[in-house]
Amino acid sequence: MVANRIFRIFSINPGSTSTKVALFENDTQLFSATITHDAATLKAFSKVSDQFPYRKETILYELDKKNISLEGIDAFVGRGGGLVGLEGGTYPVNEILLHHARIGFTVKHPAILGSQLAHDFAMTYGGKAFVVNPPDVDEFQTIARITGLSDIYRESRGHPLNQKEVAIRYAREVGKAYEDLNLVISHIGGGVSVTAHQKGRMIDSSDVIHGDGPMAPTRAGALPAMAVAKMCLSGRYTEREIYDRLTKNGGLVDHLGTADIPAVQERIKKGDSHAGLIYDAMIYQISKNIGAYAAVLKGDVDAILLTGGIAKDAYLVERITEHVRFIAPVRVYAGEFEMEAMASGVLRVLRGEEEPKTYTGIPVWQGLNKNARGTGNRA
Repeated sequence: MVANRIFRIFSINPGSTSTKVALFENDTQLFSATITHDAATLKAFSKVSDQFPYRKETILYELDKKNISLEGIDAFVGRGGGLVGLEGGTYPVNEILLHHARIGFTVKHPAILGSQLAHDFAMTYGGKAFVVNPPDVDEFQTIARITGLSDIYRESRGHPLNQKEVAIRYAREVGKAYEDLNLVISHIGGGVSVTAHQKGRMIDSSDVIHGDGPMAPTRAGALPAMAVAKMCLSGRYTEREIYDRLTKNGGLVDHLGTADIPAVQERIKKGDSHAGLIYDAMIYQISKNIGAYAAVLKGDVDAILLTGGIAKDAYLVERITEHVRFIAPVRVYAGEFEMEAMASGVLRVLRGEEEPKTYTGIPVWQGLNKNARGTGNRA
């Protein structure tokens, strides 16, 4: 029986300067490694996809050192990325998905290498190739996309893989299905996202990439629009410098010169009141956004879940809980579960517990029909 079968699953998560790999038998992790790449070596590649042979070689070298073979693996799963907006779920790697990943159809982040590596390993060693809840998951309700400018729409950019994993874990713990719950989930790491999950769908979320939601260790978050416009038109910054200040060097880095939370905490312990104010401001903004996304769910919230690396900080958790516990119980799933989430998504499909999705290359949302009247989502 499939339910009793042992499936071997190999997860691949390429990042900016590292590649994480892990081998699972069902839900049990047998091996994991983080392969660090030389920044100068990566910089020599003109395109992200050009890194493919190098990343593959480093993975095989690491496995060879540990005497681990990829023969007999049932499924390879990659981080995914570069795809059009799609529903959450587990997707077999097909030709159009592979093409979009290779060209980085929507983004050029190294995550696009995940599906390419999974496909290559499956072709070489047998087994199937998948992606699970890639960064491109877009389940927004239409009304959440509208802004005050007719040619600018909000887009879904958050942490779907980790957020959906902790949602499924919480649902299992309370004896319910993810699809039966309303949750507000905040991933608190280098970037911070806050998302309203309604019956298994991420119907609205802060944009962790393009300057929405709370400030974060490396990101500025939402800012007064006219102040940003003046900064852009001041002539003091190039477009790249603006981008980096908002998305890489904003937040705690801009205020305090570091994204290292333990370092910030040490400064606070030594009496640095400014560091304390800035850290508390980040916590305040996260809490405020949790309240906003509870409103998206009309106050019908089963639980508030905190996840990500910074959710390990007891002070942050305590302060957020003080702000939002009137809404719903707060549960903490500190850390990131991306490798486990990829394996779990594939395992559910292999066991027949979940239907795989088909990547069509057609985005789930293709713009607003401005000629329609009264047909928008009024949720």
